[in-house]
Amino acid sequence: MFSSEWIWCILLTLYGSTWSLTFSDYDTNTIICSQGLSDCTIENVLFSANSTVEVQMLQTGFKLCCKEDTACTLCLVIQIELYIPLEKDLGDEDQSGGDEDDKETINEKSASVTVCYKAPVGLATCKKVEFTVNHAVLAQQKQTKASMVITQSDGITFGDQIFVLTNPEQKLIAPSLDEVCSQELRKHLPECQVPKIKVFLNKKTNQMELQFGGSDRSRPSLCVQYEDKGSCRKLNQTSIPLYSVAPCICLKAWYETGQTSRRALKCPFKGKEFPHYLQPNMWRNVSVNVSQSKMSDGNSMLLWSLSAPCRLEGMVQLCYKSNCKEITAMQQLSEGKWKQNSKGLWEREGAFENINEQSSQCVMVKINEMKFGPFCSSDSGRWRWSLLVVGVMLLVCLTVLMIYCLHDFVKRWAWSWRHGGFVKIGRKGHVVLLSPPDEDVGVSESIDQLGSLLCSQGFSVSVDQWSRKEQCSQGPLLWLYSQLQRMDSMGGRVVLVLTPKTSERTEEWTHLNRNGEVEKLQQMKSPYSDLFTASLFLIHTHRKLGRAAERFVLVNFDTSQKNSGHKSLPELLRGLPLFHLPSQTQTLLAELTVVETKMDPSRRTRMGWR
Repeated sequence: MFSSEWIWCILLTLYGSTWSLTFSDYDTNTIICSQGLSDCTIENVLFSANSTVEVQMLQTGFKLCCKEDTACTLCLVIQIELYIPLEKDLGDEDQSGGDEDDKETINEKSASVTVCYKAPVGLATCKKVEFTVNHAVLAQQKQTKASMVITQSDGITFGDQIFVLTNPEQKLIAPSLDEVCSQELRKHLPECQVPKIKVFLNKKTNQMELQFGGSDRSRPSLCVQYEDKGSCRKLNQTSIPLYSVAPCICLKAWYETGQTSRRALKCPFKGKEFPHYLQPNMWRNVSVNVSQSKMSDGNSMLLWSLSAPCRLEGMVQLCYKSNCKEITAMQQLSEGKWKQNSKGLWEREGAFENINEQSSQCVMVKINEMKFGPFCSSDSGRWRWSLLVVGVMLLVCLTVLMIYCLHDFVKRWAWSWRHGGFVKIGRKGHVVLLSPPDEDVGVSESIDQLGSLLCSQGFSVSVDQWSRKEQCSQGPLLWLYSQLQRMDSMGGRVVLVLTPKTSERTEEWTHLNRNGEVEKLQQMKSPYSDLFTASLFLIHTHRKLGRAAERFVLVNFDTSQKNSGHKSLPELLRGLPLFHLPSQTQTLLAELTVVETKMDPSRRTRMGWR
């Protein structure tokens, strides 16, 4: 009944106190029967079936079952003692008579026993053992034994609490992972394999760098904690800034195995002197807060709280506000209860009761002959004066800001009046900046600069040469009309860049449009001909309605044409506001900010507008 495959089994007794190394046969479900029992089989059943024999005694324990050249697993061991009565009630004639086949049948009988147990997760698991009883072998015995070995595949893990459903119920606890891994045979368990942590303090990068060894696996999971019992916070990088390094810092590293894994703990400064050059970092992370409060009897008390990366040994001293060298009371930091906050810092709180509210408002902190402080509670009278000063300063700042805003408004109002009458200054709207029909590197750079300037001044800006990808996906005309719709909802202007090529193409367009030769308009090919031609159609349409100057603006980057005037422009573009940049940049910004203009017709004529 033993298979040919041998395994290592490390047996842990029921009380978990001793280990022994033995050889044993092992399979997914293993049953070992004593003499007198044959054809033993074991199977999982969904419920506890009735046993045909009486269980006289049941003992439980655990083994580490390790197949050759493979990892070990935790096994539950159930040893059963069965009471099997002998067949002695047969008559003499039955014992003497009959043939050999009948005697063999009488001496052999099938029987079964079922044992159930429950792990922390899932339903109860039942194991049914079936066997054949050989009464001839058991003639001299009144009881026999059977052993079952149940593997980890049944959901048993280290440290689990298992209930064997007998009467009475038995409870046992599997050995913990730390207990198993503390033995010399820990190399047989993957869960015991932990990374080796190496720490390097790099002054050049101001980092504590971590390195790992001892395995060919990928980078382990990490967490950092302060103090042995502190909460461990997940660490996603392999370095820690030196300003976060403290004497009690500890690191944990482990490999993700899908199950409970043992963690390597590294406290690099435990039992060692903390580097002197890191001491200032430690003290900078120490903070003390002090406040006054009232006791139930009406007397005053001074509350203090101290937070630091590590729990500190020292004292907090109460002192006078006028002279903190004179100590009136003290409290030891080690005598109170430290607790860790959500930021991972350790906090200690305390209170000095029945203090003199007028004089005792400060504390000093003394740690390793080093003194910190004084830390004083806030003075309510001084706080009221501080509020008054802050309020006055805020009022002054608001006044200066209002003067600046009004100055800008008055300046714009004066400019608009000089250029045609009273204007209504509104919010800055949407500006569509269109390129000329010729591709010129210098002009393109100037358009980029103008677009960036408008953006910095708070305008919503769309520049055609910034939106080539959208034009390819939507089509240039759809893109332009979407920008015009946005301009209608927000208010704004279309800015057309004026160049010699712009005037030439405009004259050509005007001539073809006047003679009805629309099909030749398609021959005006350039990288921007569609947008430029569409803008001419729009100017022509708005010109008929008398609103072209309200929607379109011309800009010229060529200073040599500054004095050419509106008469030199193509007829279609005459009457549109024209600005020469960069000299008239501020004037252009003011023009684009105007929402509605009411101008005297005579002034409009003097400006060259129609």
